[in-house]
Amino acid sequence: MAQTEITPVMQPPKVGKVGDPCAMVIFGAAGDLTRRKLIPALYNLAKSQVLSREFAIVGVARSQMSTEDFRNKLSKDIKEFATEAVDPDLWEWFVKRIYYLAGDFDDKNLYPKLKELLDKVDRDHTTHGNHFYYLATAADFFAPIVEQLAAIGLMEENDRWRRVIVEKPFGHDLESAKALNQKLLSVAQENQIYRIDHYLGKETVQNILALRFANGIFEPVWNRRYIDHVQISVAETVGVEQRGSYYDQAGALRDMVPNHIMQLITLTAMEPPVSFRANAVRDEQAKTLHAIQPLSDEDVLSKTVRGQYGEGIVNGERVPAYRSEPDVPSDSKTETFVAMKLQIDNWRWADVPFYLRTGKALAAHNTHIVIQFRRAPFVMFRDTPVETLMPNQLILHIAPEEGISLRFAAKVPGPAMRLGAVDMNFEYADYFGTQPNTGYERLLHDCMIGDATLFQRADMVEAGWCVVSPLLDVWKALPPRSFPNYAAGSWGPKEADELLERDGRHWRNFEK
Repeated sequence: MAQTEITPVMQPPKVGKVGDPCAMVIFGAAGDLTRRKLIPALYNLAKSQVLSREFAIVGVARSQMSTEDFRNKLSKDIKEFATEAVDPDLWEWFVKRIYYLAGDFDDKNLYPKLKELLDKVDRDHTTHGNHFYYLATAADFFAPIVEQLAAIGLMEENDRWRRVIVEKPFGHDLESAKALNQKLLSVAQENQIYRIDHYLGKETVQNILALRFANGIFEPVWNRRYIDHVQISVAETVGVEQRGSYYDQAGALRDMVPNHIMQLITLTAMEPPVSFRANAVRDEQAKTLHAIQPLSDEDVLSKTVRGQYGEGIVNGERVPAYRSEPDVPSDSKTETFVAMKLQIDNWRWADVPFYLRTGKALAAHNTHIVIQFRRAPFVMFRDTPVETLMPNQLILHIAPEEGISLRFAAKVPGPAMRLGAVDMNFEYADYFGTQPNTGYERLLHDCMIGDATLFQRADMVEAGWCVVSPLLDVWKALPPRSFPNYAAGSWGPKEADELLERDGRHWRNFEK
């Protein structure tokens, strides 16, 4: 396997823009997301010197505990979930800026108490009244929390800013997504709402735009004339673990496609924005989503595949069937795998299929985008031992390792004309080093500086649901008959392979 020689462009080291003075309020602060991701991410920002010295955190949750109890809990958690060794002095500075308030999110009496605590925090830490609210709660609480914040003036801006980060799921179908948008926009401005997708915090996802638009060798061939098709795969080895009750209501389609996968499609397929300003980028993403051809009922039957995993072996461990997982009904009809073929009907991508797949309990944990180019003409190889020409592939590796690889053909040494496949690989860790990262650092920092580029806008959310709505309707009318239809540890149901094989194509699988 060939290795690329990559020389970083040497520039003066730059720490980055320091976030604005602010207080972060975490609703659902006693949950896993806070201790596993949010606090380690904020700590990493502090260590990178891009977290304002005038910063504070207020945790809000049902669990009864004091601020001191909460600080002690997080001090234990950070040792387990930090991405590197914890600096005691920095943590001591950090933890003194953490506060806690116990209460029910649907209790109106909670919010005056929160306002009183925030007034104290603003004075003690000079946050200038800037607040952002992270909704790490069940989706049912998204709108009520923001409505209560607005009712007592905690969304009013004037000479300060107020923002809210909304976790997924953003609705469970098109109508519920529209309803949630309407409720939020009735008490807040669009520029105050940050709909988060943690996939966009990954370096490779952000690097798609740099790869495409900073390199003159790629953009001229990034179109229907040179590209045969695109594959996007989000494969997970884990099953539903302890999320059975949530997952059985959502399924693979709702859980991954309208958000994560649609974001990957738009960054791969969008037209060049006029700048990197948030709305310039998101305008082009929205255009791409609106250009995706709607699927008819017949298309859903012929161009989509759903599956549910049965018992199998993953990474040497036996995995029970989905229907045997905790909190999953024994006759569940919920899909844990989905694959589909979509078309983007615009000048750049007409007639270029986009194949998508995502699933649980698959053979490998791997997220990648494959750009497969059209084959070169064969004519000059007719009188040689070469039987066929392989297509070139550009692969964007997003997880677990982040990098880019290019597959091309080269002559095998010897007297005969024989071709072999060569992969040139670039991994971020090899050439630029690694930084401690939970996937949330960039997104939290962007919210602090008011950069919404990597967050979804209302019209983008609704456009993503428009794509999957036909599948939800047809699948509801025609329940699956063959679940489970793939073994845990495989690459999904055979129908997913047949989806590409009918077009003379094959999925590109990566084992790590």
